[in-house]
Amino acid sequence: MKQQAAQRLLRLVREGQVAEFLTLAQQLDPADLADVLAEADDQERIEVVRLLPPSLSGSALWELPEEEHAEATLAALEPGQAADIVEELPDDDAADLLGELEPEEQQRILAQVEDPEQREEVQDLLQYDSESAGGLMTSRFVTVAEAATVAEALDEIRRQADEIEDFSEAYVVDEGGRLRGLMGFKRLVLSAPDRPVREVMDEPDVTVPPEMDQEEVARLMARYNVSAIPVVDQGQRLLGRITFDDVMDVGEAEATEDLLKFGGVSGDEDLGGSWQAAVKSRLRWLFVNLITAAGGAAVVSFFQGNIDQILALAIWMPIVGGLGGNTGTQALAVTIRRLSLGLVSPDELRPVVAKEMLVGLTNGLAVGLVAGLVATLVTSFTGGPPLLGLVVFLAMAANLLVAGTLGAFVPLILQRFGVDPAVASSVFVTAFTDMCGFALLLGLAGSILL
Repeated sequence: MKQQAAQRLLRLVREGQVAEFLTLAQQLDPADLADVLAEADDQERIEVVRLLPPSLSGSALWELPEEEHAEATLAALEPGQAADIVEELPDDDAADLLGELEPEEQQRILAQVEDPEQREEVQDLLQYDSESAGGLMTSRFVTVAEAATVAEALDEIRRQADEIEDFSEAYVVDEGGRLRGLMGFKRLVLSAPDRPVREVMDEPDVTVPPEMDQEEVARLMARYNVSAIPVVDQGQRLLGRITFDDVMDVGEAEATEDLLKFGGVSGDEDLGGSWQAAVKSRLRWLFVNLITAAGGAAVVSFFQGNIDQILALAIWMPIVGGLGGNTGTQALAVTIRRLSLGLVSPDELRPVVAKEMLVGLTNGLAVGLVAGLVATLVTSFTGGPPLLGLVVFLAMAANLLVAGTLGAFVPLILQRFGVDPAVASSVFVTAFTDMCGFALLLGLAGSILL
């Protein structure tokens, strides 16, 4: 929704034109109504939520971006009003919203929920980690008995459809609630009414335990191209289902987290948080970078005499180091992406490192040849050492080889030892390529030119 339209609705609230505001608001999609809430300040947002029917305000709060902290608005309402909103939300959405609150606040609101079945469903979902399959799932699904006939299954689906909004398939369970199969509606409708369900059901493509990480759930859903995944416990008892729309949100959240981590920022940083929180999140990694950068400075200091005798080396140092850093970052990005997609495991060290070594060496020879020719051409005009081009070529080729190796090796080793490679790898790879680049250029210059 455009900012101008959102401001218009807020102006109606500020001017006390409640009836006109409600008329326009009820015509909006929840995502557009969330834009209105996002434009409001904290007090205005609470007022708007109070004015709206619970069915609208709940959906709008759910659509708010994470950094807008919809849970804070919910907590600011009277417990009865907050409970009315919770009752209008699907159980998984209600659990996600309440999950951001303190346990005492959760219970204060849930105690006012009139429907005991819904209250129990939300409480059950709150026990799972918000980034797990259990935290994503809804406990509302359609089931049919394994022993039923097709006609009985159709009657049961019609009965349950009144309580469940969206579903594309029914789950076949035995008397103990254990998942036995899936029932697609096309096959169900086309089958003979007296045929047993067990004869026409399909085996589930994939099931997940409630403890599975949400990123792995999203990967499985994309791999098997299914619209929903059943969640089962160790005894195969059906606990819930995860739908495609929930996984879409996971993909966006995980991509944001990975991008922040790769930039040396904590994946937990609140994009809409205060500057103090941002400083706290980033400062520790800057201190780590300061320590590693000191290693590069130490290398330069060690070879200071070589630089004093051949000033042209000072020009080529940042070039060799910078290209090494870029090469390491390329290998690093590819390796971390392979790890996040499950294409490689930390144990598959040799083939991944070997590939990036070959890529780094090939690129290093190509780039080093060009840089060496340029260095030779420049020295022919300026009167520098005639073999400087050879030194630049060798240093560049060797440093890009080292960079490719480290870009693949470091994240695999870090993950093997339980350290998040997306956060820590770039700091170390960049520092080591700088140190190696400086040492190679200045060391080779001392051996060949002096």
